[in-house]
Amino acid sequence: MIDRTPATAIVIGDGVVGLNVALALQRRGTLVTIVAPNAPWRGASWGNAGHIAVEQVEPLASLATIRSVPKRLFSRGGALALPPRAIGAWLPFALRMLAAARPARFRRGKAALSALLATAIPAWQRVLADAGVPDLLRVDGHFVVWETPGTAARGRAAWLAADTGTARVRDATADELARLTTLSRVPIAGAVRFEGSGQMTDPTALGAALTARFLDRRGRFVHGRVRAVDRDGRVTLDDGTTHEADVAVIAAGAASAALVAPLGMKAPLIAERGYHVEGDPGDWPADLPPVVFEDRSMIVTRFAQRLRAASIVEFARIDTPPDPKKWARLRAHVAALGLSLREPVEPWIGARPTLPDYLPAIGRRGAVAYAFGHQHLGLTLSATTGEALATLLQGGTPAVDLTPFDLGRFA
Repeated sequence: MIDRTPATAIVIGDGVVGLNVALALQRRGTLVTIVAPNAPWRGASWGNAGHIAVEQVEPLASLATIRSVPKRLFSRGGALALPPRAIGAWLPFALRMLAAARPARFRRGKAALSALLATAIPAWQRVLADAGVPDLLRVDGHFVVWETPGTAARGRAAWLAADTGTARVRDATADELARLTTLSRVPIAGAVRFEGSGQMTDPTALGAALTARFLDRRGRFVHGRVRAVDRDGRVTLDDGTTHEADVAVIAAGAASAALVAPLGMKAPLIAERGYHVEGDPGDWPADLPPVVFEDRSMIVTRFAQRLRAASIVEFARIDTPPDPKKWARLRAHVAALGLSLREPVEPWIGARPTLPDYLPAIGRRGAVAYAFGHQHLGLTLSATTGEALATLLQGGTPAVDLTPFDLGRFA
């Protein structure tokens, strides 16, 4: 058991969670090496909507989510894809999710997730201030809009009655509604604005800033794919080389399950794949917060030089080829709405690492620690995850109880 700050650490994974774990350890005096393939800016850490979603305190492993599945299926115009060829991956996951959705377990999960989300924005503010880029985080909320009176009435009532954690939700003002109406050729029947949620203004700039800060603190990158992690913290790469440290942290996203399994830890992850298209923003306002077109399960975000439309929840294996129909659906939504997304439009796919209870895995076993499985909340929770895990590894008491996130819950 680690009861002091480790002098050296290896972090496996250079996504936003891995980088934040590495930075948090460095701030506590640990010399850190990051081991990851040399493929930056392509994973789910950088392909998301940039939304700091502190309002999402209810785990998606819920009876309400399960009841909504039929109407959300991709084959019926929704954003949920369950490819028949991947049934061997998503059916066992679905059964575990059903068990996790039982009311008592859901309530415990919500309490744990709410506590972690409440620390998310302050943690990011500390990280970005330390990296010298505080303006990359904008805490000015987001909009949810509807296109028909019926969906607007139902959606508004649901959100106004929902628990949204540290965020608040209100009706859009007349001026806000008028502005939103100019974005689309489809009339907007209703809108609400969330206050207290946030946005990263430029994912690429974020990755560059965190990487630069890591290198400034004598961090080192080793490019390669990890084959195995030993209980003593030794890491073996595919090329046979080994690296040793006081602690090895597994933060490899959807690839993490295979690394913890030989250590006796069960992590029933699935690759919950998301798609986006992005292009020149045209005249989309640079200061507009993210806009969720809830009837289409699509979020549109303006970054520094790009406009991104993101959607789709596709349960599949991580190596399943992308489905061009998903990008076609996104393009069709953009065209139908008449959004200001101009060519060249680029497609993207990435795998969100998701566990059946929709809680992350954060914890340690001796000289091995882990931080993965953050599903849709990887960007949101990465800074506070890094701080909490680093505190745990130095023998301290994290600001949030990490017991609900220990992998022992799947034993």
